[in-house]
Formats: sequence, structure tokens, C-alpha cells
Amino acid sequence: MGRKILFITTDQMRFDALGCNGGKVAKTPVIDALAQGGINYTRAHAQSVVCMPARSTMLTGQYVSTHGVWMNGVPLPDDAPSVAAYLNENANYKTALIGKAHFEPFLDLDLKFYENRMAHIGENGPHRGFDHMELASHTSLILHYNKWMKENAPKEIGGFYQNMNAKFEVNSEGGGDTGACQVHTNPVAREHYHTDWVADRTNAWLGGLDDDDDWFCWMSFPDPHHPWDPPASETHRVDWRDIDLPEAYPGNNDETKKVLEGKPKHWMWYWTGERTINIEAPPAFTPQDMTPDQVREVNAMTHIENELIDEACAKVFALIKERGWEDDTDIIFTTDHGEFQGDFGLLFKGPYHVESLMKLPFIWKPAKNANVDASTVAAPVGQIDLAPTFCQIAGLDVPEWMQGAPLPQNEGEAKAQSRDRVFTEWDSVYTDGTEVSLRTLYHEGYIITAYNKTNIYEGTEGELYKLEDDPHQWNNLWNDPASSKTKEELLLKLAKTHPPVREPKLDWVAIV
Repeated sequence: MGRKILFITTDQMRFDALGCNGGKVAKTPVIDALAQGGINYTRAHAQSVVCMPARSTMLTGQYVSTHGVWMNGVPLPDDAPSVAAYLNENANYKTALIGKAHFEPFLDLDLKFYENRMAHIGENGPHRGFDHMELASHTSLILHYNKWMKENAPKEIGGFYQNMNAKFEVNSEGGGDTGACQVHTNPVAREHYHTDWVADRTNAWLGGLDDDDDWFCWMSFPDPHHPWDPPASETHRVDWRDIDLPEAYPGNNDETKKVLEGKPKHWMWYWTGERTINIEAPPAFTPQDMTPDQVREVNAMTHIENELIDEACAKVFALIKERGWEDDTDIIFTTDHGEFQGDFGLLFKGPYHVESLMKLPFIWKPAKNANVDASTVAAPVGQIDLAPTFCQIAGLDVPEWMQGAPLPQNEGEAKAQSRDRVFTEWDSVYTDGTEVSLRTLYHEGYIITAYNKTNIYEGTEGELYKLEDDPHQWNNLWNDPASSKTKEELLLKLAKTHPPVREPKLDWVAIV
């Protein structure tokens, strides 16, 4: 027998969302306790800062360039490798994914993709190595969650924010007290909201297993990803009027302009609204028009959603304890990417490789019978290391097609593995044809991003930050003569780190 594995992901959660990582607003005692009793990785980076590429990396154990899902709207091939399938086939693990999958595009009116079709045809898999799937997104209009809502709370379906408008563009309508973009008052009952639904359906699946089954369950919460529409009954938890602006919020438009003028031009384009190249940002949203109070309200709603996630995790942990599995279950908690939440005067995410989006909460609580001491690991790790870690937990060799390594359990082990860098990449083509291609390395306190040649960049542009001196990444050292040698050395390391590239390039079929 191996050990049981509960893999928990959120969507678009910042590193500092949690109390254990310095968060001061949202109460997250359950997840904080995981970190206290387990291993808290304080330098974990996403391999992509958008959903589908990052999630495909977590499933396959491969870099984005290799698995080929280079942006949202590029479906992961049906024959792509899957750690769930590997555990199932080689160690007889029962496997499930409950919540948000997003290995295939959501915008799929013809239901070409099985993720979107399975609820309509009354199925729950198997798919991608998972014996069982019950899927949800950020709205109640699609997937298994929609079917459940129709049967259990049909009058509440229309209360969610509609993320797409009639033109199939990302909706920019504002709400709440301040009119903040994609903030919305949601009348859905707490017990019907997708956060509790994911936990409840996870417990239902776990409840059907035998006591001695080995299992791998990916519990995947759609929040705190926009739109920010938690149940209205819960909005009393955090009053936006009482919270501070983010430390990396420049403070006013003049200061924001100064910061963005030092970065490559697509940063300023986004802020001024001159040109939108962020596939999930509403085209009609102009960040420079966002007020400080709107930033506060977005953050308040995010904190509320994070508290609900923490409480939902407690439900599942309680069942694990009740079933007598507590000593034999590893729990790993992370997210797919971060969110600006006002940093740089911006919202959402996109082709911007800074800590707001790249740096992840990343916690591993090994099973008690593994006898692993609690620790904090500051060495760089990434999503690429998750699948190999699942293999190690299951007592399996890491297959050759995985490109990461099992996570170190302490700093000594990290040093022995020579962990000193982590790689992130971005490729996108916006709807107007604008292309952005970034390659980024974190190494010894520096973040360097090289811009590949595209139809808006020459391939000579980039970003360089020394985090010790500039924790908010406001001062781009790319063109600083005093940093030229450091830049040259880091670019050589970046080039040597680039993973193999899949050929031919996969087709982009949808925008989300």
C-alpha cells in the first residue's frame, strides 16, 4: 500500500493570501495549521501565470513548452501523460478530480470537449486518468455544478456574475458598493456556492471508498478567481472600508505611471487602456480609472472567498480523520497562479512575470506515518515538482516523461538537489493578433525576464529585478549599466534552463 493523497488547488490565489505567508486579513487557520505542521515552501513559482498551461503542468509533470498548452484555449491532447493515470495503472490508486479541471477550453458551444460534455450526457469519466470527475467553474451555468444547481437551487442560478457578455467578451460590469469591475452581490445560499459544493462532493466521493483503498483526490476550488461574487450572506466578514491598500499599489496615477514607464510597453498599454493584450481582462476595463476604494473592495471580496476555502478544507479534513485516514494521508495545497489585486495599479493577470502572479502558496503536510519533520523551505520549487512528489508518496519511480523532481523535505535536501532556480514561461496571441512571449528565471534573489521577438517586441527587451532591494519589482534594472554583468550571467542561465519544445505547436481553438 502507498499513502493516500489529497491534492488541493485554488484558482488565482496570491502567496500572501494566507496567514502563514504573512496575510493579515483573511482568517485561514486550517491551512495555516497545515503549514505549521508540514513543509511550507516560500519560494514556489508557477510555470505559467494563466490557468490551462499551469494546470496542464500539474497534471503532466511537464513544462509548458513540452506539454504544449501554451495559452488558455489550447486543449491538452487526449493522449497527454497524466500523473493520475500513472498512479491508477501502476499502484491501483482510486482517482478523482472534484471542482475545476480546465485542461480543455470552457468556451465550447458545440460541446466538442469531454470536460464540458460529460455532465450533459450523465457521465463522470473516466477521463485523463481520473476514475471520477465532478466539475465546476466560476459560474453556475456549465458542467456538473450547473446540473446540481438546477436540481437543488434552480432559482439561485441567475444570481451569479456572468463572466461573458452577449458578444462572448469578458464582462466588465461593476458592482458592490464601489462599482469595482466584476464585483457582484450574489444571493446564492452559502451551502449552494461552489466552494462548499466542491468540499461536499469530495466528501461524497471519499465516503464511497473502502477503508484500505489508496486514493488520489484532486480537490480544485474555482475561487478566489474573478468574478468576485461570494454569497451575500458572507460579505459581512470583511469590510472593504477597513482594509489597507496593497503595499505594491503605487498610490496614485502619477506614481503608477512612473513605475510602468520603466517596464516594456505592454504594461503601460494595459493600464491606460490603449491596448488590451490580457486574454481574461475585460476589454472595456481601464485600470487607470480604478479608484483606491475599488481596489479595497476587490481585495475584501477575495479575502472572503479565501476564508470560505479554508472552512471548506476543514470539512474534508474532518472526514479524513473520521475515516481513520489521518495518519496515512498526505495533503498538498497550492494554486495555479496569482492575481494583481491592485499591485502596479492593475487587476487580473496576464503576460507580466512578477511575484504578484508567479509566486505561489505551496504547502505539503506529509502523512504522520512518513515521520517527516515540519520545516520551511526557501529553495525554489515549482508546479513541475508536484507530479514527481505524488509518485514518491505512492512508492513509484518517477517516469522519464516527468521533468521535475520530488519536492525537498527540508533545506538540506534542497541543497543536495542543487535547487537554485525556477523557470516560468508565457506565450499568447490576443484576439487582435498581438503576440507576447516571455521566458523568466528566478535565481538567487533575482527575477529576469527575456522577451522573445514578436510583432510588438524586437527580442531585445526585458525585465530584471533584485528582490532584496526592490521587493515590489518597481525598478526595472534591464537597461541599468551597473547591472549589465548580472544580466548577462542570468540570461545564460535562463537559456540553459529552457525545456524541450513540443513540435508541432498545438492549435489555439478558443479564448478562455
